[in-house]
Amino acid sequence: MTTLCARRKVGLITIGQSPRVDMVPEMLPLLGDVEPLERGALDGLTAAEIAALHPGPDDYTLVTRLRDGSSAVIAERHILPRMQAAIDELEAAGADAVVLVCTGEFPPFRHTVPLLPAERLIVGGVRAIAANSRLGVICPLPAQVEMTRAKWGNLTADLHVAAGSPYGDLSDLREAARRLREAAVEYVVLDCMGFTNAMKDLVRAEVGVPVLLARSVVARLAAEVLA
Repeated sequence: MTTLCARRKVGLITIGQSPRVDMVPEMLPLLGDVEPLERGALDGLTAAEIAALHPGPDDYTLVTRLRDGSSAVIAERHILPRMQAAIDELEAAGADAVVLVCTGEFPPFRHTVPLLPAERLIVGGVRAIAANSRLGVICPLPAQVEMTRAKWGNLTADLHVAAGSPYGDLSDLREAARRLREAAVEYVVLDCMGFTNAMKDLVRAEVGVPVLLARSVVARLAAEVLA
């Protein structure tokens, strides 16, 4: 008699609002036969409440997608308790592992199942592939350029950072890709989970070098924990 195994559950926490219909469907084929459980740090908040989370000049700045398809710029410090609450909720719901689907850097969280921050997965993956190369990185916002340099600077002395948002008009993304082509980079990293497969294709066509997409690198590595 064959015993059927239950599908493993993966918790997916966005710093914006769930469900992430722009992201999770592209990740699921890479994650394997799993049941996704989504939560968002901004779930249940009104527009006015979200606006109050806007970063100040000294804040660590994050950008994310809301349920209606618009984007929001928020300060990391405002959402940390809500992220911890989402982790607790997903563990209570039976998640076998939880993925923080944001490539920003976060402090440690309390957890009892494997907690996989996208930032560590993408940085580790890129380190294995492109360390010490002429590396180009695209982050969403001009305000994030310096913290992006700090994040990636220990992988290579030849780092080039440009800003181009995955949300809204793609003209800034095209311009960022052109700047990296002019810098003759050897690899490009799309350093935000909001960048899509189509955006990867756009940048690859513009720059003509391998492009490492955060959501696919993260999903492929997380799948090893869930297999």
